[in-house]
Amino acid sequence: MWLLILLLIGLDQITKYMFGFVFNTGGAFGILKGFNVFFVIINIIILGVCVYYYRLKKYRIAILFLISGIAGNLIDRIYFGHVRDFIDVGFFPVFNMADSLNVIGITMLIILLWRK
Repeated sequence: MWLLILLLIGLDQITKYMFGFVFNTGGAFGILKGFNVFFVIINIIILGVCVYYYRLKKYRIAILFLISGIAGNLIDRIYFGHVRDFIDVGFFPVFNMADSLNVIGITMLIILLWRK
């Protein structure tokens, strides 16, 4: 599973390198622009929580997506000082593969917790 996480992070970074054209120093939908350091700290905390709960087999796949997405954007924030976005569907804010992985992971967690 850790190999899959590394693969997803790698794909995220490659796609950002190839297509990245919007730089976001804020959070989702560009909120809190310029608060990159704040988001680095929050991402590190959430990443730690995800790694801790990764041991729970029932949630492992969802958390795998979250770890991959958080780490992908965290690399951008630390290395570049912003997140590189490139997927533009016109009616929605521009996003990237890591954002998609986060949405998939959160959606899976919501469904799993709702069933519980």
